[in-house]
Amino acid sequence: MNQLSFIQKLKNKIKVSGKNNKILVEHQIKISKTKIVIKGDNNTLHVKEGAKINGSFLEIVGDNCTIIIGKNSIIGEGCYLSAKEKNITLTIGNDCMLSRNAKLMTSDGHPIFQDGKIINSAKDITLGTKVWIADDVVILKGVEIGSNSVVGISSVLTKSIPKNSIAVGNPAKIVKEDISWAH
Repeated sequence: MNQLSFIQKLKNKIKVSGKNNKILVEHQIKISKTKIVIKGDNNTLHVKEGAKINGSFLEIVGDNCTIIIGKNSIIGEGCYLSAKEKNITLTIGNDCMLSRNAKLMTSDGHPIFQDGKIINSAKDITLGTKVWIADDVVILKGVEIGSNSVVGISSVLTKSIPKNSIAVGNPAKIVKEDISWAH
């Protein structure tokens, strides 16, 4: 694994602050016009072989948080991937396709308190292998999407969906099961 090359750094806006933060990239990735912000300690961005990221915003804010982008996955223009708080992981499996303006957020952005306790803690997000996320989809904290699934355009996913499913709507609901799809 390598760090970003000089050329990749020139084509992207990268800000890293804190201690022991890592950006790991495997061979033959394509990343351009992308903003990467990492704040806090012991955070990791791991982009695996063959991944393509174009014109997106990747944000890790907190401690011990990770974003993993799987092999041969595509992150389209205007996507926002955010892993926030502590010990949080946002995982995009191999061969996934995120269309334009998809938003994946492990946190609500700001804490909400009740009786002095936070009631909206961050939660992991996991996309299995070969998941297709259509344009303008929002995926919220705690969601797992099973392999070979599709989330339809402008949907808001607040609950997990099993493999080989199609989910659509706001909030998204499963409308088909036992499906497959091709690039």
